Amino acid sequence: MIKNCYIHKSAFVDHGAALGENSKVWHNSHIMSGASIGERCSLGQNVFVSSGAKIGDNVKIQNNVSIYDGVECEKDVFIGPSVVFTNVINPRSEISRKKEYQKTLIKRGATIGANSTIVCGVEIGNYSFIAAGSTISRDVPDFALTMGSSGKIVGWMSEYGSRLYFDLHGIAFCENSKSSYRYSCGIVERLD
Repeated sequence: MIKNCYIHKSAFVDHGAALGENSKVWHNSHIMSGASIGERCSLGQNVFVSSGAKIGDNVKIQNNVSIYDGVECEKDVFIGPSVVFTNVINPRSEISRKKEYQKTLIKRGATIGANSTIVCGVEIGNYSFIAAGSTISRDVPDFALTMGSSGKIVGWMSEYGSRLYFDLHGIAFCENSKSSYRYSCGIVERLD
């Protein structure tokens, strides 16, 4: 089902793909039959969405990204240019491992920076922020700021996208939205 969408003339949207209202598919992109894309999404140039992928509402996928079977993005996710997703841990050309695809979940409001690699089977937490060029091979908690080839947690981010600095009581305030957050035992939660 495709309603009130913009699809560039060079894009391919296969019969049986679901594309939500007011979504945009740009140059040379391909959406396979069975793919599910929410409302108000933007898929940049040369984006591929496989038949087993699920994209929530208001997701922004920048140029040169492939979303494979098993990848699910909840609403309000941002995926930067040339992000790489995988769906098999140990691929070999001569061995079919389609039955071994692993689920990767990108939770609400998460940002994945340009040229990052997301190894399959991980969960990227709500409003977490993956810095450009990172490699993520393990779960990322809600609001975590990660960077580097090991996906090391180096700080915390608010829903607004501002860096959070916690006081001695484990409380931080977003300077832009004025929302407050609590840090305890490696977990960050919004208080208001």
